[in-house]
Amino acid sequence: MTDDHDHARRWRDDGVRVIKGDQFDPNTAQTPGMFRQAAINHARVGAQKIWAGTVTIEPDAKTGVHHHGELESVIFVLRGKARMRWGDKLEYVAEAEPGDFIYVPPFVPHQEINADPEHPLECVLVRSDNEAVVVNITDVEPVEAPEEVYWVDPIHKHPER
Repeated sequence: MTDDHDHARRWRDDGVRVIKGDQFDPNTAQTPGMFRQAAINHARVGAQKIWAGTVTIEPDAKTGVHHHGELESVIFVLRGKARMRWGDKLEYVAEAEPGDFIYVPPFVPHQEINADPEHPLECVLVRSDNEAVVVNITDVEPVEAPEEVYWVDPIHKHPER
């Protein structure tokens, strides 16, 4: 009887988890110009092999150049128009729209751009490990110089104010 009770409790406590949309955690690695929130990771649900969350990029904004170390990343576009630039000098470009998936291999320097001047870009992210590895790169000389974008929300204040 005790084994059945322990087994049932294990599934209750360590089974399926639902993370509500208003319960995402902004305490995750960030890159200038975008706002990431973790939904699934080791700290929140005990995930061993994946990290998942959301990202929002304001209208007409460009992120800083970054990569995710050894991790593979998948981006699913929910709303907006994504323009991805990648390469040593961000010399390659591709666009994605709602319903499209974007795959980013390990160590690829890249930059996300919201190609819509009026609406936020909203995406779901999934990475191949439970930690949010983000390596922001400051010494890339892009083919086109990115504009400086400030992320302003209740946590991040505008530096000029």
